[in-house]
Amino acid sequence: MKRILLLAMLTGGIVVNGMAQTKAPVGSLGKNDPKAKAILDGVSKKFAQLKSVVANFVLKVEGANNSVTDSKKGTVYLKGAKYKVNLDGQELISDNKTSWTYTKDANEVTINNVDPNSSSLSPAKLFTNFYDKDYLYRLEGETTEKGKVLQNIEMTPTDKSKNVFKVIVSIDKKAQNIAKMKVYEKNGNHYTYEITNFTPNGNVTDATFSFDPKKYPGVEVVDLR
Repeated sequence: MKRILLLAMLTGGIVVNGMAQTKAPVGSLGKNDPKAKAILDGVSKKFAQLKSVVANFVLKVEGANNSVTDSKKGTVYLKGAKYKVNLDGQELISDNKTSWTYTKDANEVTINNVDPNSSSLSPAKLFTNFYDKDYLYRLEGETTEKGKVLQNIEMTPTDKSKNVFKVIVSIDKKAQNIAKMKVYEKNGNHYTYEITNFTPNGNVTDATFSFDPKKYPGVEVVDLR
């Protein structure tokens, strides 16, 4: 789940600084908040108009005591439902039919079929109306961070067996982009994703979203299809 969720940080850009918070009335997580839905629908509509996305991001891992235990930099490429993520010696690739997970240290790639019915988040799903099916959501309030007003939406999975019990998605109110996301696990760990650079409609070819073993001499292939 952590691997899938890191793909989600595709748009906007923010570094957490001093924070001023404005509390807004919130709805019960027993039903979805129409204000939150309107915000998410706006992001989805804008994303649908993009031909491609390339973004650099930082992933920060926090333990149960809120101390940062790890920080990694990565790059994500997106074109429709296709994606590629480079992160800390791993490449996660999908052409929306097949997925490849390559680990540099082991020089190994694992191949799977993409399950179209999976409830796991992927870049494309994050910007569509997946939230109406798999999550309950509400507008938690607004925060101002480094001069940007963020609309913070709390999301909880309808499947309570998942290790992730809450996700806070922060939307740049002016740009209508996802600015950051914080994922909460039941074991107390938190994962925060922040964008450092964002390029829409760049020249991203379809070849980006496939794995060519010829470019990885000696790679071990584990085909689970």
